[in-house]
Amino acid sequence: MHELTFGGLTIAYDHQVLQPRPWTAAQSVWASELLDQSPSGPVLELCAGVGHIGLAAIQDSNRDLVMVDFNPVAEHFAQHNAVVNAMAKRVEFRLARMEQALADDERFSLIIADPPWVRTTETSRFPADPVPAIDGGDDGLELARICVDLINQHLADGGSALLQLGTTDQVRLIAQHAQQLGAGAVAIHETKIFDDGVIVHLAR
Repeated sequence: MHELTFGGLTIAYDHQVLQPRPWTAAQSVWASELLDQSPSGPVLELCAGVGHIGLAAIQDSNRDLVMVDFNPVAEHFAQHNAVVNAMAKRVEFRLARMEQALADDERFSLIIADPPWVRTTETSRFPADPVPAIDGGDDGLELARICVDLINQHLADGGSALLQLGTTDQVRLIAQHAQQLGAGAVAIHETKIFDDGVIVHLAR
């Protein structure tokens, strides 16, 4: 087991899960800022991994957090990290495919999504990373599109979502996907570009 400091929290992980990237702390900071303006209600983290982004996002609030991931090793570390950082009472982990993890009527004031966004043919460029944690399908957006669909369905009125992607080209394709969801669907309102990835803010 390894440990690192992320957003002021102590986060544990090992080689079976994706090592937390320092740059993604920006997603936690942005999420925390959005929470100040968001309606009451819980936070949802899709593709949660070891839970570092969601935990850092809610640490200065009283919000509850629902984490979703299909990897039981991620579940183990996410729950451990919630305990170590004194947030276990506010965290629920759902071990499931995200399409199957939520009830139709569940709504969240903030949704954080961290899907893998590497093309299947390019995963070999990252030999230290577990393939399931980075493989985003043929164009890298297979799971990101599912995240947008779920955000559209489960985002509370007045809520916000933050989606992590790899490139600005992917942002353009995701914006097109959101447009295809019809009138009243979520759309990209702001994009922040970093050296190692991109974060987009979606809202209605």
